[in-house]
Amino acid sequence: MGGCTVAPDIRLRTLAEVIDHLGASGQTGIIDGTEVRVRRPAVGRKDREKFISGKNKQNAVKSMVVTDAAGRLLFCSPAEPASCADITHARKLGLVELLADGPAVEILADAGYQGLGAQTGGRVVAPPHRKLKKNPPEWYEEMHERQRKATPHAASGSSTASATSRTGDLSPATTAAAST
Repeated sequence: MGGCTVAPDIRLRTLAEVIDHLGASGQTGIIDGTEVRVRRPAVGRKDREKFISGKNKQNAVKSMVVTDAAGRLLFCSPAEPASCADITHARKLGLVELLADGPAVEILADAGYQGLGAQTGGRVVAPPHRKLKKNPPEWYEEMHERQRKATPHAASGSSTASATSRTGDLSPATTAAAST
């Protein structure tokens, strides 16, 4: 009896149900892959190399998770050997088809999902590939602008990161402001 209960009478068990729920409620989803270290598979196992993560160079399994904008877990995929890239795992789970044929849903993703935006008509928003920084497609510009306006900390203009110089030292003005 797996799944995520989002309301007393609503339990989401599949990725399709999660996408439908996000579309019906008008919520933005967040997608990411996570790795969990495992013991090294037995010597005789033929697919032993598939468990070695390209990112961490360790034996691991990978799952894809989907959360809502508040960070509440809505879906966790079955574990796959960690040699599988995030975008490949999403494609195997049918995310591209679900977003292309399903309700209008915006999914925020990290760089591991670059390319899904073009395949889903801009429904997956990931950082642009280096070559897109100079000439981003129109759908990406629109999504990025909408996301930028919706981010509360972007409007404030101040952050701890902007208070530090390139060397990581606080500027004299910042030090004085922090001590008051």
